[in-house]
Amino acid sequence: MMKRRQVVEQLLANRDGLLVVAGLGSTAWDITAAGDHDLSFPMWGAMGQAAMMGLGLALAQPKRRVLVITGDGEMLMGLGSLATIGVQKPANLSVVVIDNERYGETGMQATHTASGIDLSGVARSCGFNIFSLEEAQEAIHRRAGPNFAAIKVVAEKIPLVLPPREGALLKARFRRALLGKDADAI
Repeated sequence: MMKRRQVVEQLLANRDGLLVVAGLGSTAWDITAAGDHDLSFPMWGAMGQAAMMGLGLALAQPKRRVLVITGDGEMLMGLGSLATIGVQKPANLSVVVIDNERYGETGMQATHTASGIDLSGVARSCGFNIFSLEEAQEAIHRRAGPNFAAIKVVAEKIPLVLPPREGALLKARFRRALLGKDADAI
C-alpha cells in the first residue's frame, strides 16, 4: 500500500486548471502538502460535504474538471451524496477516497471500510465509473464521469500541513482564481 501523501501528489500532478475540493481533515492537509493552490478548496468544519461541494462546482462549471479528494470517514458520513451525484451525472466530476480504514482526526478508530464495506461498490451502484490509481490522470482529466476511486493507503499519523483556516479568505481566493476579474462583480 502507498502512503496517502504520495497518492495525493500523484493525483495532483499536471493539475492544470483542475478544481480541487478536499474533505475535512487529512485530505485538506494532503492537498496543501502537495502544493497550496488557488484552485484548491479545503473544507473546514463541514464533514461529509466535500462530494456535494464538488457536485455543485461541476454543475456550475461544466467546462471545468472537478476533483474531490476525501477520506473514507467523511465519505461514509456523506454516502447519500453518491446517489445524488449518480442522478445528476456530471461528466466533469471525479471523486477519490483516500481510504486508510481509520477516522484519523478522532484517534484512528476503525471505519466501516476496515470491516469490508466497499465504497467503490456503492459508487458503482450509484452510476459512477470506477478507476484505479494507475488510471487516475486519464479519468480525472479526460474520462466522462462521474468517476470514482477508493484508494487504500497505509494508516499513519503524519505531520499536519495546514491550509489557511480563514473561510472567507479561502472562498475569495478560490472565486478569484476560478472567475478571474469578474469574481468581485458577482
